[in-house]
Amino acid sequence: MPAPQTKQTIAIFYGGPSPEHDVSVVTALQIASAIDSARFETLLVYIAPNGRWYIGDALNQRKNYLFDVQAIKALTPVTLDTNRTDGMQRAGRLLTMPSGLFAKPKTITFDVALPAFHGLYGEDGNIQGLFEFASIPYAGMRTMMAATLMDKAATKYILAGTDIDALPCAEIKRPNQGTIVAPDIIETAAKEAGISFPCILKPTHLGSSIGVAKVNTPAEASACLPAIFAMDDSAILEPFVENLVEYNVAVSRFNGDIQLSAIERPKSTDELLDFKQKYLSGGAGKGGDKMGGQKNPGQISQGMLSLTRDLNPDMPADVEVKIKKWATELFEKLPCTGAPRIDFIGNSKTGDIWLNEVNPFPGSIGYFLWEAAPDNPLLFTELLSALIDEAMAEHKKKRLPKDPVPKDARLLKRSLSEG
Repeated sequence: MPAPQTKQTIAIFYGGPSPEHDVSVVTALQIASAIDSARFETLLVYIAPNGRWYIGDALNQRKNYLFDVQAIKALTPVTLDTNRTDGMQRAGRLLTMPSGLFAKPKTITFDVALPAFHGLYGEDGNIQGLFEFASIPYAGMRTMMAATLMDKAATKYILAGTDIDALPCAEIKRPNQGTIVAPDIIETAAKEAGISFPCILKPTHLGSSIGVAKVNTPAEASACLPAIFAMDDSAILEPFVENLVEYNVAVSRFNGDIQLSAIERPKSTDELLDFKQKYLSGGAGKGGDKMGGQKNPGQISQGMLSLTRDLNPDMPADVEVKIKKWATELFEKLPCTGAPRIDFIGNSKTGDIWLNEVNPFPGSIGYFLWEAAPDNPLLFTELLSALIDEAMAEHKKKRLPKDPVPKDARLLKRSLSEG
């Protein structure tokens, strides 16, 4: 009888000092519920808004968040061990942080990190860089692309070198002192970018529609900027699109082939789809139970899952062709991994369409889009397994020798034990 296969431990990292902290918690618990329990064990690693890291059974219950001073005592504070035992660390390690004078830290190992952050300090390449430094396999976008594509202005600069259509933008940086930018400075920046008012103002590095506003004058933009600068160090102005219609599609590479999810068309009663519509609406939305028969079907009925949307909607044929072509082209030409969601906006009357932004790690990993994919649909569990397998494959590409300095470049003496 063959020996039972040892399960890999998947550490789900989430939370963090981000305006999208709460959305990250929801996504992480969804992942923990849907992961293939026959192959994997899960380890929740929560990063509180103050930056402290915790593990513990209490993290499994959404009702426990946010943890007060008393509740946090039920959790175990940890930190990441960044030491490499060899050229390619085989497992990640967390170290407990005991408070006793003579207490020693305990080691908790895991095989793959699955960062489930949204927004700053997690989705934007920061945590990925830490995993790269510690030589830990991790799922999703690599460091460079996560950082680049989370920057809406940088994304547009990249698109300028392709045949993908994108709206122009004017970037406004937070001042060195204070948060006030004079209306005349905003007006000049808009004119230089060819943007007229009314226009859209939004944070450069955030998602979930946080901080997005339609501004009718430079004075209105000036009044909105302090709230954005409280969360981000940069904002962008974009043209306001009449007769707004939005389309989103996720893209990934499975078994060597680039594949697309279903296209979704979010429904909105307002000119902009705001944060509360995305994450706090009450209905189940089109498509019903999107847990796909996972461990806790029907328990997650709020958040991104309850957004009213059309999946695989009727749309002009040329618009659909452009969305699929441009999403594939972006993923193919850039060193992309993971399953980013690419968002498009258009004018429903004229048929114009533009690539708007890229979400390196979309809410709920966009699993409902993959379950509804017209070609090769994937259940949430299958999507997670594919991303974990990709994490291991990407990690192998980074393998380094124990001493990465070539012999001809060595300027310092090596000990005999190091060779």
